[in-house]
Parts: sequence; structure tokens; C-alpha cells
Amino acid sequence: MTQHEDGAVPGRRGAGGAGQGMRAVPEPPAAPADSKEADVTKPLVAAPADTVAGEVVLRLTDVVKTFPGVRALDGVQLEVRAGEVHCLLGQNGAGKSTLIKVLAGVHRPDSGEVEWRGEPASFANPQAAMRAGIATIYQELDLVEDLSVAENAFLGHEPRRLGFVRRGHMARRTRQILARLGHPEIPPGRLVRHLPAAGKQIVSMARALSHEARLIIMDEPSAVLAHDEVGNLFRIIRELTAQGIAVIYISHRLEEIREIGDRVTVLKDGRTTAANLPARDTPTNDLVARMTGRTIEYVFPERPADETAGAELLRVDGLTRSGEFADVSLAVRAGEIVGIAGLVGSGRSELLETIYGARRAHAGTVRMGGRTLRPGSVGAAVRAGMGMAPEERKSQALLLGEPIYRNVTLATFGRYARLGFTDARRERAEAEQIADSLELRPRDVRRPVRTLSGGNQQKVVVGRWLLGDTRLLLLDEPTRGVDVGARAELYQVIRALAARGVGVLLVSSEVPEVLGLADRVLVMREGRVVREAPAGEIDENTVLDLVMAGSLMEGAPA
Repeated sequence: MTQHEDGAVPGRRGAGGAGQGMRAVPEPPAAPADSKEADVTKPLVAAPADTVAGEVVLRLTDVVKTFPGVRALDGVQLEVRAGEVHCLLGQNGAGKSTLIKVLAGVHRPDSGEVEWRGEPASFANPQAAMRAGIATIYQELDLVEDLSVAENAFLGHEPRRLGFVRRGHMARRTRQILARLGHPEIPPGRLVRHLPAAGKQIVSMARALSHEARLIIMDEPSAVLAHDEVGNLFRIIRELTAQGIAVIYISHRLEEIREIGDRVTVLKDGRTTAANLPARDTPTNDLVARMTGRTIEYVFPERPADETAGAELLRVDGLTRSGEFADVSLAVRAGEIVGIAGLVGSGRSELLETIYGARRAHAGTVRMGGRTLRPGSVGAAVRAGMGMAPEERKSQALLLGEPIYRNVTLATFGRYARLGFTDARRERAEAEQIADSLELRPRDVRRPVRTLSGGNQQKVVVGRWLLGDTRLLLLDEPTRGVDVGARAELYQVIRALAARGVGVLLVSSEVPEVLGLADRVLVMREGRVVREAPAGEIDENTVLDLVMAGSLMEGAPA
């Protein structure tokens, strides 16, 4: 039984099937073809006259959704009120994505009841859900990159007159929405592909507000944002909720839940394990236990008793890229895990990419095994025994439509090709060995890699380098978007690689992860290394002070 703050579960029992007791949501009357220009000045997100702050706008009762061989939702309960930020927590595979798609009209539940604004509802498609007032902003933004900002904001409901799109009206309305979102500098006519990640997310919000949404679902909205951009996101969310709009906020970052959330619902294995918990007061251990069955958020493998590392693998001296980082020197030895802590924008990811050859250094040298690598050459780095798992695994490391085995063998594909033919049987067999060693789930290497959870996709990227002669592995945000349970498995994989003599250089935004996993820690701020120390000799408060407050003079030794 799930729990309310006083132990009760929201919603009612005994709901019928998807077609029983449910009616399609009526579409609002279409706007006149020739709207008045005065409409441009109406409030952006004025609270609907029939919305009462705190009233329940969405209630799910015993919602079930099954797919062949999988019960993705198994009696889910959820209650969302007007003007609140309702946080949804759960591991990858807990059912969050399926639940989002039910609310967005992508899937229809097999049984249970969905109530929208007090009445049973069934959304036949995403357009119906949007017209009813439910907007969804996915982690993988569904924007058309070759259309303008304004065209994306009003995609599917462009203002028209006599059959022609009123582009001037659309641009003015978009400009007004962007100003309200705190980004008046974004031109309505700019192509979306020319915007940074944060700008694209703002366009997705503008699209939601162009429909005058009453509920906005945000899936990992801060995942691609820098620290200052997250603050602006939270400002926007608070303004929306002040106008009576409800927000469902999904994040793996518990500190964000504390700051922005009002109530929390937790999913595990398709079930609601807790409902309507207070976001700010519920202990972290309690939330993690309800998600995983464990009581701690980070589970790190023990460091070996003998911490003597092997020979030096990587030596970086005075590496510099103007405007990104300057005069960075570091070393990684065989069997050693070196972690780099720092905020987004501190230059850590750019440093990793430059070491790997994906960016060309303006000064300094990179040596592998004592040999200097040619600057800006990924091929030279790979031949020297270097591999990398980038932060953006879906866009930079995976062929999402290809099977798992083809993604695993991508870096060593040449060994399976002979005289123009591919030995697919051997390719699959060796990929299956990697899948077994990494405990990949599911194990069927013929499945498209896009069907895997975030944690298992990351295992595929790491596993790719286990087939080759990789001596040094660069990991950029290895657990980004990965649930607590999968994190622990990835930590075990990384530690096992080090035990085999592989050197690891990793970057992470999560300080406990760096301190718990690495043997040695470097702290970066504003493009410079400001501290280097064994992991056991530096604590979380010191790291946060260095990256946030900057208690040491920039570049000064600790």
C-alpha cells in the first residue's frame, strides 16, 4: 500500500478498464481564424478563472499499462494539485517514462482511471492531451531544428488568416512569451539548431505556454543546464506555479527536489511506493530506500588495500585551450582512478575532449606511455590505447537504431571484416561476452540499443573499449541520467577495470561520486586546477568551497 503524509493513498480503488467509465476529453472550441491583434497583449499564463490554487487537477488511480512481456505500470497512484511542483522519483525502469507517455497521450492505460480536472479522461493522442492543457517537455527535446524559434513554439497550431500563416503575429507572440521566460534576447526568427542546449529548452517551454497549458511535465530539465541556468529554470517554474499551473518535475538530483519541489511521489518496478511526501522534509535515506530498497544514495566498491598504482600511463603538461582551460598538468597511472570535480563551465569536459584529441590544444602536451600524441587526433589517442565515454552518450557515442552488439564492436569493427564480408556470428559472440561481464539487462545483444535504460546504455559505451587494447579510459559524467541502482553497478565496473590495470580519468558534477570512486582528486574552477589531493585527504565541504566560493587564490597550490 502506498502512503500519503498521514498514511492514506490518494485516489479511489475499483476503477475499470481503459474504456470503462472514461470519456474522451472534449476539445475546446477552435479559435477564430482571424484573431484580433489585441490578443497579443493578453497575459501569458494567467490563471484560468475556474482554477483554484491547491485543487486536484490530475488524479491517477490503479493505472496499469503492459507491453509484451513487461508490466510497465502496475497500479500507479498519483495526485497533482494546481500551483504545485510535484516531483516524480524512481530508478530507470521504474515506470516514469511510461507514466509520462500515458499523461501525454502517447499510450493509453490498459486499466485504471485517469481524472483530469475532476472528470474521467482518455487522451487519444498527444495533440488531444495538449489541447486539454497537458504539455510535456521531454529530456530529449522534440524540436524541429531546421525551423525557427517561433515556428517551433506554435508548431501544429499556427495562427492563420484566410489559410495563410500570420508570421508577424506569431513572431510577436513568441517574443512576448520569451520575454516572460526571461530570455528576450532569443530572436523568434533564429533557427533552433543554432541555439545552445539551454536555449532549446526555453523554446520547448515557450511551446507549452503557447498552448496555455495547465499542467507541464518536465523530464530531467536540468540535465543539460549549467549551474546559473538551473537557477533561471527554477525562477520560471516558480512563476508558472504562482499563476496556478501545475508542474510534474522528474529528476535524479535529490538536491533539486529539495529546492523546487512541494510534494514527492516515488515509483519502483511500476508501482507507487510512496505518495505525496513533503519534498523538503522527507529524509534522503527514506527517499532512496523507497526507490531502491537500500538506505544510501551512493554505494561505492571498496578501494583495494594496496593502493600502489602501476607505471605512469598518461602525462599532461601545461595543456591550454584559450577561453576554456589553462596550464593544466596531471598524470594517471595504471590501475588508478583519477577524478576531476568542478562545475559545468569549469573546463573539465573540454579538458577531457582535448586529451582525447577531439579538440586541438593551443599549448601543452599529452603523452601516453611516454610518447607524445599528435594534437587534435582521436585516431592517435585510440591507437595509443585511449578510449572515451562522452557525456552525451546518445548523440556522441551510440547508434540508437543499431543493435547492442554493433554498438559494442563499433571501435573494433575492423577485426570482424574480411574481404568485404563481416563475421556477424563472431561479432555477436564477443559482444555477448561483454554483455555478460557487465551484467547488461536485457542480455539479448540483437535488441536496438535505444530500448535500453540509461544505465545499460552507458554499460554498452564502456563495454566497447573492453574489446580493444584500451589502457586508459576517459569517462565524462558516467552516471548522468542513471538511476541509483545502475550507478552502483557502473561503479563496480569502473573499479574492476582499475583492478585489471586500466587507468581511469573521470569527470563528474557529483562531488560524492568523485570522492567515493576516485583514488586521487583534482578540483577545477574557471579553467584551472586549484587543488590536487588523495581522495581520502579531501572532503565534500572543501571541494564545494573550492568550486563555489573559491577560498583559494585561483591557480594557487593547496
